[in-house]
Amino acid sequence: MKALYICAMLLVGLFLTGCNKDEAVPYDNPFFYIHENNSSEIRIASNRNETLNYLVYFSGKRQFDPMTLTYEVIVGNGLQEGRDFEVVTAEYSLTFAPGIVEMPIKIRWIPHAIDPEKDNSVTIKLSSNNKGYILGLPGPNKVQASLRFIKF
Repeated sequence: MKALYICAMLLVGLFLTGCNKDEAVPYDNPFFYIHENNSSEIRIASNRNETLNYLVYFSGKRQFDPMTLTYEVIVGNGLQEGRDFEVVTAEYSLTFAPGIVEMPIKIRWIPHAIDPEKDNSVTIKLSSNNKGYILGLPGPNKVQASLRFIKF
């Protein structure tokens, strides 16, 4: 009986000391990011001839208002839009309807020879949103705030 009393007191003591711990505050800052297979850089063959979707993601609590995200397309001096690729998505902005967490940017890759001495890259860079949310993964490096394509 005495052993049962001691065990009960130990359990009560354990519960009381566990309750005094500071609760961990969860990370709760919403953010947008873009990647392909968890990479921020993709190699594209110069003879590729297809249209592909590259997804922009939203991570955060469910939103009840539409969110608008703008992005820019930065083209290296070795490529030219209309000759090497075409951004099929009509505008350089995406609207995330309530409950939607991913939206595509469509790019049509056009087969065309490249000059290996030039910058044969295209970068999609997330630039702003109407909610002021973080662009790229949280942290100082802004990982996955842009997706770079290198045509080879």
